[in-house]
This record gives sequence, C-alpha cells and structure tokens, in this order.
Amino acid sequence: MEKQKKKEDRVQLKITELIAQIKTMPEPTRSRLMELACETQNRHDQLKTTFAKLQDGIDYLRLNVKYLLFDLEATKRENQQLKNMLNDK
Repeated sequence: MEKQKKKEDRVQLKITELIAQIKTMPEPTRSRLMELACETQNRHDQLKTTFAKLQDGIDYLRLNVKYLLFDLEATKRENQQLKNMLNDK
C-alpha cells in the first residue's frame, strides 16, 4: 500500500512539474497543452477515487466472507449437536 502511495505522489509531482513547464511556453502551444495537462490531472484524480472505492468494496467483501464462513461453521456445529441429541434419544 505504501508503495502505491509513493507512485501516486510521483505521478502527482510529475503532473505538477509538467504544468509548470507548460506555463513557460508561448501562448498558441500553451493553451492546448495546459488543457491536456489539466485533463490528465482530472483523470488521475478520478482513477485515485475509483481505486479507493474499489479497495473499500474489496475490503467489505472480505469482511462479509469472513462472517459467512463463521456462520457456516457455527451452523455445522449446531447441526452436529442436534444430530447427537437425536442419536442419544
């Protein structure tokens, strides 16, 4: 997870550096490149948001699977106890 954060920070830094370099260019070129750089920035932010939501969803799914497995094991134990009670009678 820490490695991913470093990569995100590096991408963010590179986009910031790119925008700073674009600001020094002459106007006809600058406006189009600035538009592309801002679009790239926005898409990167969207990807980060989507990735975070996806990670949250996976974490939620893992937790639910653990609860389901716990419930399954408890049900198996209860069934075995009931079978034992029926066999004892």
